[in-house]
Amino acid sequence: MEVTINIDGQALSVEVTVEVYEYLDKAGHKEENLAHEKRRHWDSREFDEYIILTEGRSCYYQTPEQWVCRKETMLEIKAALALCTEAQRRRFLLYALDGLSYAEIAGLCRCSKAAIQDSIEAVRKKIKKFF
Repeated sequence: MEVTINIDGQALSVEVTVEVYEYLDKAGHKEENLAHEKRRHWDSREFDEYIILTEGRSCYYQTPEQWVCRKETMLEIKAALALCTEAQRRRFLLYALDGLSYAEIAGLCRCSKAAIQDSIEAVRKKIKKFF
């Protein structure tokens, strides 16, 4: 049987046995099937109801229990922070919520890095005692 092979844009005809022809034919079909599978599986996962559900843009709704727990936790955190001085609270929130480093907070508050570290550690100790 005769098979045409493309090498660098040049078509080359080659005479092969029936077994080699069948093998190449099966390989071509396999390559085509893989291409179809690749198109079916976007980002390497099966496109099914689970992906549609999880990847879809749906609104998040809290249950009443989650809402109450969140409110209680927030009240406890506020009560614990009320035990701290204004400077300690401000420094702790800059560190914990804004993610600033000790050096950055020291620059904002115009004090030493050690003072910031001491303030944050004091707040942590007060919170641990509170809880």
